[in-house]
Amino acid sequence: MLFTSSRFIGFLLLMFVLYYVIPKKYQWMLLLAGSYVFYACAGIHFLAYILITTISTWFAAMKIGKIFDVQHRYMSEHKTELSREEKKQYKATMKKKAKAWMLVVLLLNLGILAVIKYTDFFISNVNQIIGTDIEFFRFALPMGISFYIFQSMGYLIDVYRDKQQAQQNLGKFALFVSFFPQLVQGPISRYDDLAPSLFGRHDFDGQQVSFGIQRILWGFFKKLVIADRLVAVVTVMIGSPEEYRGVYVLLTMFLYAIELYADFTGGIDITIGIAQVLGIKLAENFDRPFFSKNTAEYWRRWHITMGTWFRDYIFYPMSVSQPMLKFGKKSKALLGNHVGKRLPVYITTSVTWFATGIWHGASWNFIVWGMLNCFVLIVSQELEPAYAWFHKKTSIGQTKGYGLFQIARTFVLMSSIRVLDCYRDVPLTFRQVGSIFTTPNWKVLVDGSMLKFSITIADYLILFIGVGLMIMVSVLQGKGSVRQQIAQKAYPLRFLIFGLLFISILIFGAYGIGYDSNQFIYNQF
Repeated sequence: MLFTSSRFIGFLLLMFVLYYVIPKKYQWMLLLAGSYVFYACAGIHFLAYILITTISTWFAAMKIGKIFDVQHRYMSEHKTELSREEKKQYKATMKKKAKAWMLVVLLLNLGILAVIKYTDFFISNVNQIIGTDIEFFRFALPMGISFYIFQSMGYLIDVYRDKQQAQQNLGKFALFVSFFPQLVQGPISRYDDLAPSLFGRHDFDGQQVSFGIQRILWGFFKKLVIADRLVAVVTVMIGSPEEYRGVYVLLTMFLYAIELYADFTGGIDITIGIAQVLGIKLAENFDRPFFSKNTAEYWRRWHITMGTWFRDYIFYPMSVSQPMLKFGKKSKALLGNHVGKRLPVYITTSVTWFATGIWHGASWNFIVWGMLNCFVLIVSQELEPAYAWFHKKTSIGQTKGYGLFQIARTFVLMSSIRVLDCYRDVPLTFRQVGSIFTTPNWKVLVDGSMLKFSITIADYLILFIGVGLMIMVSVLQGKGSVRQQIAQKAYPLRFLIFGLLFISILIFGAYGIGYDSNQFIYNQF
């Protein structure tokens, strides 16, 4: 029961009606029941996984919370009796107990994720290296397991850090883990951001419901009119790499970048729109990433909640860990301050990007994708003094033309790295990219070859208009909420805009053979 299915639309309409009809104190319970029905539709046996994560995380957080409550009460009652050293020792003892609960549940849940997602990848590599023939387990990947485990583990770590109070109500915590709109592809929410509106009592708000529906429509437009039309072209070019080389690879890079953006942001728009109709606020996951002028800025704008999760729960803790601090001191002593100061940061960055790559998929192309992003970021950081000198000596850096060049450069670079996601084979990917320079074959752009991909000139025209509309909306977003800007227009114009959007989805949405209108790319994660 995925977002673009008729079954889901019916489910959603029923949830909307019931949500505002039942007594408000039961709204969160309805959402919990609906979330579990939604998840069961993906496979009732998958409920076992999300229940294990929910119950184990809730129980451990409760235990950690009680440990800290005992600590705070004891310290308050004996603050004048204990010496500084005794207080320090007592805190360390209690912290150790809390850490034990956290580590057990982290290992349990991340272990489940690792076994299900990476066992066959490990076996495949063992078979290739040693020459064995170990059979694959072929575990079915539960829907959204990476998202809800990361979200739950983030909550548990925050409770351990004493930044978050443990949720006492198991049902409410279960809703936080399983809230159905974000199960498919995120965003990865933080408990303190989501909980107030998720568990709150909501009256029907016409404007918020209207804004939510508008965003849902915009998401469907990007998914069905743009992404699912592009997939027909991209799939054919990826599926026959020996035939489609040279300029076809260049087209694959750019078309896949647009397809992925329309698909992923379309799904996030639907998710956030559904939540807004229900009066619930979800975190934004994108901030016009294709307007970024460098890779660091790009990754602050793309899949924001994933990036901040890896930053807050892997990069920062590893950076300030005792082993890394000791390593930093030794590095400075052996290699000098300049190199020694950077080496720990680069190691931590590399580990973070390795984890980011393997999170995206159990295959070497994703690992290489992550490490290439890491390499580009490190090189960019090292070249910052050179950039600063260049901009100081020339005025070109202040021109609009140079700004557009930076945006185009970042788009091309990120699209080039992302092509690893297309071919799913590292050597093949590099051969294909190399063919752009060795056998470009530019004539296919004008000899009619682009019309043999099961889409017509009319489809290309629709794509051109759709992508142009996405760019226009992104430009308008720089001035604030587009929905707010439209709301300030006269009522007939607002009605016309969203009426045309709805009709465009019905008429120009890509359905049927050759399209995959029921699947979002990020479902696989």
